Amino acid sequence: MSLASPTSLAALPSPSTAVWHLGPIPLRAYALCIIAGIVVACWVTERRLRQRGVAPGAVLDIALWAVPAGIIGARIYHVITSPAAYFGTGGDPIKVFFIHEGGLGIWGAVAGGAVGAYIAARQLGIPFAVVADALAPGLPLAQAIGRLGNWFNNELYGGRTDLPWGLEIHRMDGGQALRDEAGRPILEEGLYHPTFAYEALWNVGVAALVFFLDRKLRLGRGRAFALYVMGYTAGRFWIEMMRTDDATSILGVRLNVWTAALVFVGALIYFLRVRGPREYLIPIGLPTATAAPAGSDVSQVDLSATRGGSSEPAVPEGYRVVSEEQFAHWRQTGEAPGEVTDPADPDPGTPTDPDPGTPTDAADPGTPTDEDEDTPPVAEGAAARPADRDS
Repeated sequence: MSLASPTSLAALPSPSTAVWHLGPIPLRAYALCIIAGIVVACWVTERRLRQRGVAPGAVLDIALWAVPAGIIGARIYHVITSPAAYFGTGGDPIKVFFIHEGGLGIWGAVAGGAVGAYIAARQLGIPFAVVADALAPGLPLAQAIGRLGNWFNNELYGGRTDLPWGLEIHRMDGGQALRDEAGRPILEEGLYHPTFAYEALWNVGVAALVFFLDRKLRLGRGRAFALYVMGYTAGRFWIEMMRTDDATSILGVRLNVWTAALVFVGALIYFLRVRGPREYLIPIGLPTATAAPAGSDVSQVDLSATRGGSSEPAVPEGYRVVSEEQFAHWRQTGEAPGEVTDPADPDPGTPTDPDPGTPTDAADPGTPTDEDEDTPPVAEGAAARPADRDS
């Protein structure tokens, strides 16, 4: 038995502890990394939602649905793709619920989180594509931070390597490294590819790619999120083939490799077929927006006012989708684009609201109209809010 890796001039160390105890409460590094990633993703998404006109704090309402749904989806995916440990010979079905022992799949996390975010978006009256595009650069950053948990757990590494960044791996049990008679942590023989670190660095690059291309191309209709999916799956495809941990295989190829390829193709088709400008939102049922300070690109909607004389802060009843030009005008002046009362005979330059349940006003002569045929008209009014570790 080798107690340490061969002498190397350069190597990446691994932590020998992945769980600390605060009295009877275990503090797991993996869970802390996931929580930190969620916080970062929420912060990025909040900023991007406000830049598109969503009122402050909406990301918390979305997270209350998306995070639990994402965790459930991640666990379901793991159990479905690794059923032997729970339903096979010697398996224990009750351990399906032991999430603290590890076993989460990113594909299920994204799918489950999307379902939760969709439900929340419907309740808030926000188009789901706006939420997805706002999340696009924050999600890979969250994944990158979450991968640090794999480093603490000494898991998800690749094959042997003699590269300068080869990783030392401890033999772990219960979140602690096993130790020899002298009390030294036991290391696996040799050094290994830190595939979780490759993925973390790749995800940071994907976040930067989405951020800059979205800023340059003004992506909308969910295309920024599709770009993230393409970027992530392209990296996951080759990184997954480097991993040596046990995994379900199809035709000799790891299941996650097939999944990455199929999801990439789906995202590519969506990105190429879907067209349209970026959506911007004007809240319904709030006080008039205040003019934005010079150089600011964040929504200035004032939610400090109370609603109906109660102590509850005012919140939007829903949102109207408008063009970028109309949104910029609204932010600077507080004047929303006008709406006509007769959809059968609209003014060609005035956007309409086909929802008969949404009050309409005559167009304000001081409000700019969409004379340029290249400028997309205002979309229909948003509905008001209804009365294993990551494998």
